Amino acid sequence: MEYISTRGKAPALNFEQATLNGLADDGGLYLPTYWPSLSHSEIRNLQGKSYPELAFSIIRHFTCNCVPNEILMQLVNDACASFQHDAVAPIKQLDDQLFLMELFHGPTLAFKDYALQILGQLFQYFLSRSGSICTIVGATSGDTGSAAIAGLKGLSTIKLFMLHPHHRISDVQRRQMTTVLADNIHNIAVDGTFDDCQNMVKSLFNDLDFKNKHALSAVNSINWARIAAQVVYYFRAAIALGAPEREISFSVPTGNFGNVLAGYVAKKMGLPIKKLIIGSNRNDILTRFFESGCMEKRDVQTTISPSMDIGISSNFERYLFELVNHDSERLHGLMQNFQAEGRFDVDQDILIRARENFSAYRLTDEETRKDIEATYRTTGEIIDPHSIIGVSAARKEGFREAPIVVLATAHPAKFPDAIDSALGFKPSLPNELSNILTLEERCQNLPNDVSTLMKFVEANLISEKTVYS
Repeated sequence: MEYISTRGKAPALNFEQATLNGLADDGGLYLPTYWPSLSHSEIRNLQGKSYPELAFSIIRHFTCNCVPNEILMQLVNDACASFQHDAVAPIKQLDDQLFLMELFHGPTLAFKDYALQILGQLFQYFLSRSGSICTIVGATSGDTGSAAIAGLKGLSTIKLFMLHPHHRISDVQRRQMTTVLADNIHNIAVDGTFDDCQNMVKSLFNDLDFKNKHALSAVNSINWARIAAQVVYYFRAAIALGAPEREISFSVPTGNFGNVLAGYVAKKMGLPIKKLIIGSNRNDILTRFFESGCMEKRDVQTTISPSMDIGISSNFERYLFELVNHDSERLHGLMQNFQAEGRFDVDQDILIRARENFSAYRLTDEETRKDIEATYRTTGEIIDPHSIIGVSAARKEGFREAPIVVLATAHPAKFPDAIDSALGFKPSLPNELSNILTLEERCQNLPNDVSTLMKFVEANLISEKTVYS
């Protein structure tokens, strides 16, 4: 298996190279040249496996012999050791046909841990084996940053620079990043939106001289290894509820499309997924696309579900590549149009095909609060302001002969003000966050300016080389 860029101008790479490169040199995203296929018998044989065993069984289909099986199994075991629930990703039943998969039992209490703990292990393995050091620059709307820091802190092979939008994430999310004082971690608060942060990161990757000089790599979901790791919990939930004999649908709150894209990959691998349901807040670029066939950028609005306050869904490019039948020239034209005009439109036949796999719904802040309260009243579950959008989207979709699993993407304690505004009280902080509000913070505030970011990264890399030489 090789990995190719969606834009067709970068060389094909193996899994190790694609993981370390992150974004392709032509600005595209890496995808495998084919989808691994599992028969119903092979899926049935996954029943009863522990989460680490299942993760090994799925991820090895993507590693193209870059990681020996015994090493991969050890990396996955090490990654899962930091999770606080024996099941790693437990499932709760909300009603007859609606289930909640809790993806917040990792070290930072969000679904990003499930991929980034594994990605950190892979980085350390690849870099230690070659004696190399890489510089990771990433952007976060709240949860990727803390999960990446938890997975990479203290690693001698990695220097991490993580950007977040200043004053646009929750206090708990910010402090989960800024209170980690490891020497290889640099937090940056950008005066702008998440899209501004993401565009700055892409600009650094698109400057090939800078990228090659500092061995840049990525931990955002532009990194294919993250998507591969997220495929695992789709298999986990579907098998637990009767797959392959039974079809399952999934409802996923998402802004950047990476989490729900992993579900599409699972379906392409043979998992019997009936529908993938997208939940959006007022920043509804994905919902608008599936309604109209128009992908149009609009100003980002601040909501009570800040991790989804995203105006550009970067991972959608991978699905668009599928929709245009891997025609890189056609995709490149659409993406150029989006960059120049802030929008592109697809033909009706493409929209019809897209709707075969996905449907999408949106919620306002008022609806989000009401649904948090209603779900708490009927089930006793306190659900965070992102996951509840998945619950609401599932109910809007209706069950249509297949149960729906909602991916619960974060612990409610990470968003105490939103929960308080819905329920009149704040959720208790789990032990992992008990002293988070009193710890020392370290963070640099920078303007929304790429050249300033470049100078900051280079200055800190030079100072670290001086200290450690």
